[in-house]
Amino acid sequence: MRKNFVLDTNVLLHDSTCLTAFADNIVNVPIFVIEELDSFKRDQSELGRNARRVAREIDGYRRKGSLEDGVELPNGGLIRVPMTQRRLPSEFSISHQMDNAIMACALDLSEREPRHPCIFVTKDTNLRIRADALGLRAVDYDIQGKDVSEVYSGTFEREVEPAWLDKLCESGSMPLADIDASDMHENAYMTLRVAGGRRTVLARMTDERVEPLPRMSKPVWGVRARNREQHFALDMLLRDDIHLCTLIGMAGTGKTLLALAAGLQKVCHEESYRRLLVSRPIFPMGRDLGYLPGDLADKLAPWMQPIRDNFDFLTTQNSNNGVVSYEELIRQDLLELEALTYIRGRSLPQQFMIVDEAQNLTPHEIKTVLTRAGTGTKIVFTGDPHQIDQPYLDSVNNGLTYVVEKFKTAKVAAHVTLVKGERSELAELAANLL
Repeated sequence: MRKNFVLDTNVLLHDSTCLTAFADNIVNVPIFVIEELDSFKRDQSELGRNARRVAREIDGYRRKGSLEDGVELPNGGLIRVPMTQRRLPSEFSISHQMDNAIMACALDLSEREPRHPCIFVTKDTNLRIRADALGLRAVDYDIQGKDVSEVYSGTFEREVEPAWLDKLCESGSMPLADIDASDMHENAYMTLRVAGGRRTVLARMTDERVEPLPRMSKPVWGVRARNREQHFALDMLLRDDIHLCTLIGMAGTGKTLLALAAGLQKVCHEESYRRLLVSRPIFPMGRDLGYLPGDLADKLAPWMQPIRDNFDFLTTQNSNNGVVSYEELIRQDLLELEALTYIRGRSLPQQFMIVDEAQNLTPHEIKTVLTRAGTGTKIVFTGDPHQIDQPYLDSVNNGLTYVVEKFKTAKVAAHVTLVKGERSELAELAANLL
């Protein structure tokens, strides 16, 4: 039985490809949604790009037939642009006029076409509550259909026999088929534990084999792994065969610090890359301070201060090793700080690129960054899906978790989820309790 899906404006702004995400059902884009999209079309942000793309796509369907009656979609569904004269009860605030009109259109469809169950799709939590009060079935738009806890972690634990573990350590690798790897993907990291004992070995999956991780006897730019996930992360960051790294973890787990330490190691000591490029999306937490005076460097300074703090810490850790300062790295063109606003159109060969706070990027913006990578470039995305400042993203449908899921089977990509806070006892308690 075909269903009637009525889309809210924020769904189209969140995912401009959503028109074909509802199988062979009827996708209804109320005329009031088209009106709201029109107000975004001149916006230079991701919202504006999505509004323009959706408008062009719907206009393409218009040329094929009547949007009032419905035009067939490539996946067998139907797209319509309905309208209604219906009005909601006076109890609904007139300050939400367009929202009310969209809900009225959904309510009208549910009564006129009872043979097609009507489902109102919106990312607005309060709007879902109001729709439910009208008797409408309302759902969130979640294309991945999973909770953030279900996102691929990249790390696993397995129990093995003592003799097998001995062979692994002696030979340097063992067949992956010897252990249960049904839920693992390429470049997965694992903790191998002797059944009934305390002995453990950290290992990784490579080319259908299990390899023990090399011991890191020397610190990486003054940083040592404090737990097994950090050991996994450093191994991933330092491997030349991995070109895309993703690091997820709560505040204080060391995501940014580990990425910077590995980047400095590969650029300054090993000279595997020409430059360390660090970037962050420009999204404030809470109320924005507004216009910032000065040139580009002055405007970027507040946004890049967390990066500067990590560099200062790393410099302090290496004060006796002749490590140059933050300013000297920039002067020697070994370090560059860049706002993601200006990344489009660039080509970045032979660079170690770190994108911090990547949970504030949309899937489209993640794609834009990845397609900038030139020959020999390594890109590292770090972030915490639970700390999102972008109003049209959530913990599952942001660009960071999106790229983790899309690249989990890729041979050139690896992912690690950090779980233990190492900044301070207070910071870890705050992250867990608040």
